[in-house]
Amino acid sequence: MTTTRSVEFYFDFGSPASYLAATQLPHLCADTGAELVWKPMLLGGVFQATGNQSPAAIPAKGPYVFEDLARFARRYGVPLQQNPYFPINTLLLMRGATGMQMREPERFRAYVDAVYHAMWVEPRNLNDPATLAAALAEAGFDPATMIALANAQEVKDRLKAQTEEAVRRGVFGAPTMFVGDQMFWGQDRLDFVREALGA
Repeated sequence: MTTTRSVEFYFDFGSPASYLAATQLPHLCADTGAELVWKPMLLGGVFQATGNQSPAAIPAKGPYVFEDLARFARRYGVPLQQNPYFPINTLLLMRGATGMQMREPERFRAYVDAVYHAMWVEPRNLNDPATLAAALAEAGFDPATMIALANAQEVKDRLKAQTEEAVRRGVFGAPTMFVGDQMFWGQDRLDFVREALGA
């Protein structure tokens, strides 16, 4: 059973706001003595189930949202570059994260960091299989092994189930954090996450 001494973090690599949250939550949890519980989900599936859509799909909103995220990146002291290849289909990437959690949890964070780096720091065209393979290999992962892992039925089922779980809990976008039953959406809500952990 999840306690209020943990933060459940629903994320998708295609969300730059999730990337920013991922740079801050480990420190926040370490400061508060809370456990960070990573919850890979498929944001496209959440959008489909809830009728939501990416801010980038709204011409007047997309550029503003990214500039706002850039302000937060400067505040946090972390790099952030707009990915010119966006949108990127993250199905394979999120299955990879799910599979790493299931099979090699000790390497999960290294995988997450490598994908986020290739998506929002370099950034690279992860829609292209050769580019993705190169990024994984540079980070010490065998691309063929990762593709096989992502295509394992139990991994596909787990990601689907976790995405459905997110929707049942009221998730409509990424990142979404839970402290107990309290839901917080957006990387700009981390102060509220910290307050909830201290309550």
